[in-house]
Amino acid sequence: MTAAFEDVPFSELLHHPAATARRLDAVRVLRLRRRDAGDLALMRVDRMERDADVVDFTSRLLAALVRTENVPALREALPEALPWSTFLPAEDIDTLISELVDTARGAVALDNLTPIALLLAQWRHSAEIHADPALFDILTREPEGDLGPVPAPGPAE
Repeated sequence: MTAAFEDVPFSELLHHPAATARRLDAVRVLRLRRRDAGDLALMRVDRMERDADVVDFTSRLLAALVRTENVPALREALPEALPWSTFLPAEDIDTLISELVDTARGAVALDNLTPIALLLAQWRHSAEIHADPALFDILTREPEGDLGPVPAPGPAE
């Protein structure tokens, strides 16, 4: 079995491209560390395509489960997949499931998983607020906590 990933300096790829690429025989992904920018990942295309197939399957399965009225089963399984969801109010769970299905469907169609990661991060932050009674009180207190609707930004200068 191959390891998940290995960290290597980006300069190693630049100086020894063939040898660095051969390391993919032993690991699934090479994480290329860069000093002045975000890290990069190097992986084989066949692995990337398999990963995309799994995400596509998962999003379609999730959508089908919601359409076939299996929401109670999804609601019950959600804390296993997203342990922090236990802190969300019950009425928010259905919204989370609905948004997750819609976002996953759209993200797979665009071949861009960023919207799913963003949605999960947003819901996780909501759970963090609900998990902390003092923070929840501060953020929901009127008028200091909620200052009302935010006006749309004006034209850029």
